[in-house]
Formats: sequence, structure tokens, C-alpha cells
Amino acid sequence: MAASSEAQAEPMDPAIERLVTNGAACRTDAGAINTNPGSFEVCRADNAAFKRLMNQWGWVIAPSAMHSARTTGFGGFNLSLEMGIHDIDQDKSYWKEGTQGPRDPSSDKASIRNSSPDSTLNLYSVKIRKGFGFGLELGGQFGFIPQTSIISGGADVRMSLLEGFRTGVGGILPDFAVGGGVRTITGTPQFQLTVAALDMQISKPLPIADSQVLTPWVGYQYVWIFGDSGLIDTTPATDPVGFCNYAGPNIPGNPDLGRPDKQDDQGNHIYDGQPVCRGGSPVDFNNNVVFDKARLKRQRLIFGLNYRYEMVTVGGEFITDLVDPGDAQSDDASKEALKGESRQWSIVLDLGAMF
Repeated sequence: MAASSEAQAEPMDPAIERLVTNGAACRTDAGAINTNPGSFEVCRADNAAFKRLMNQWGWVIAPSAMHSARTTGFGGFNLSLEMGIHDIDQDKSYWKEGTQGPRDPSSDKASIRNSSPDSTLNLYSVKIRKGFGFGLELGGQFGFIPQTSIISGGADVRMSLLEGFRTGVGGILPDFAVGGGVRTITGTPQFQLTVAALDMQISKPLPIADSQVLTPWVGYQYVWIFGDSGLIDTTPATDPVGFCNYAGPNIPGNPDLGRPDKQDDQGNHIYDGQPVCRGGSPVDFNNNVVFDKARLKRQRLIFGLNYRYEMVTVGGEFITDLVDPGDAQSDDASKEALKGESRQWSIVLDLGAMF
């Protein structure tokens, strides 16, 4: 254990500063710069690992579409509590390197690696849905993920194209709806993650007694994942200013003397604004990276069941990949990065009230 991560970080909080392709050559396990002059390298971002991590985080926060195809109706209102249990590949290196891990109980120092990530991530949410007639419904979501500092929020819209028929041919047909949603997160400076989804569902309410209705549904969802890293210090345990013994920028009045590379052919000093180090080295200033953008896709199947007794509703849903994550991508780089990645699943439970 060593103090290389943010103080008071949660065990599953992101730690993407560890996602480098040349770890031992550029940084120590504790997150300090490698000071061995014979083996030192500038840290290089592991963009493939970042994509794989965003692929699984995106699955976790994607809209659950936890509802049947029938809307709440004109003036209808639904308020619910939702728990999503989301599968992740906890044995993969990008989860072990890319999350903080628990603090050492004896020293209270942060982990240098998360040796045992959680096998699932749970998302607890409050959701609201409001019907506006003509099959239109709007919704909102606000939630958090335990064991992290991440908070999720977003909005949904859907249109039920066929609903509410009770007699004739329409009474036999199932309800049918199309919709979409957007989710984003806050709580971590390491990356910004936004997930958009379009879905279609069919369902059929089955009255089983007075004031009791059982509604099964099945759906398809297409998901877009947008992951962007912040500026990441890959050696957070080393202060580049102190390592350099920083004396200001290389400008007139503060020349970086004694540097042959700062002289032109005529022997004039080149003022380039770079850090001037007095007895130190500027190399750690180069250990800040921005990962390549992750633009990923997923295709999901949704199976759900809702029970309603008067105004109280209880529901459950199972979500799984329709195709492997790599096969869902449209660009070769993402296909290669996600090649061999496992399909994920989610179980979503819901308790609410319909007004």
C-alpha cells in the first residue's frame, strides 16, 4: 500500500492515471516518477484500456427503460425507486488498475492497485414519469453508485404509438412504444461520461383480479457511449514543480542558461516559455495525458415484468447484450479494442406509485 491516490476516495472510484502502456518504465507502483535515468520513459496512455473501461461504465449508467410500452396517460404520474445491479468484468486488468481500491486499514494509505474490484456495480435511483396525452411521456432520473463518488442524472422521452385499446382487434394487439433517454455523471474529475439510448418495446397488460394488473414486456435498445478523459497526471505522487525546482518560464529576464538546445545558429538565446529548472528536471511536466475519446455502441435486449395493485407498482427487468461488445462497433479501432470483451447483464428492480 502507498499514498498515491486521492484522499478519501471510494474503492470503485476511477484511477485512470494507472492506465499506461509502459508503467514500470515511467512510474512507480506508488504513482511517483521513475527516477532511474537508465530506464526512464514518459508515460504513454493506454487508450485501449480506457475504451474498455468506458464501455463497461457506459453499460452501468445507460437508461434502463424500466417500464412497459403503455404510458401513464394524460395527467398520469409515476414516482418510483429503482435499483440496478450491473455486471462488470472485475477480473480484467483495466478494472484492477483503473479503480482506486480500498484503503489499508492499518496505515490508512490508499491502494496502489484494486486487487479485488466488486463483481457488480449498483445504481440506486429516484425516477419520475409524467404523461401528457396522445401517447407522450417525459421522465427524469437521479441516482448514485455506492462504493464510488459518482452521481448519475438524466431525462427520458417516449411515444406510445399503440396503447390502451380494450375491445375489437385493438384489444388483442400489444401496446407498442418508442423512446429514448440520456444519462450523464458527475463526481469524478477523471472523465466525463454521457450515454444516449433509443429503445422500442411491446407489452401487454393482463388483468388478474380487480385492481390488479400484470404487465410483461420485451424491448430492444441501441446505446451510444461518449467517454472523454480529463487531463490526467500519470505520476500524481510527484510534484513536477518541486521535481523541477521551478524558477519560472524561459522568457526575457529569466533565461534558461546552460542549455545548448536553447541557442540558435547565431548563438542567440531562444525564449520558448518552457519551464526553467534550477538543479532539477522538467520531465515530469510531460507525464500529463489525455486519453483518446471513446465513442462506443451497444445493442441490448430487455425483458421486464410489472405488477400493479391499485396505485402501487412493483417491477423487475433483465437486460443483456444482443451481440458481443466488439461486434456492436462501427469503427475498426473500437472493434479491435473491444475484441474478446464479455457481454454484460443487468437486473433492475423497481418500487413505485402510480397517480
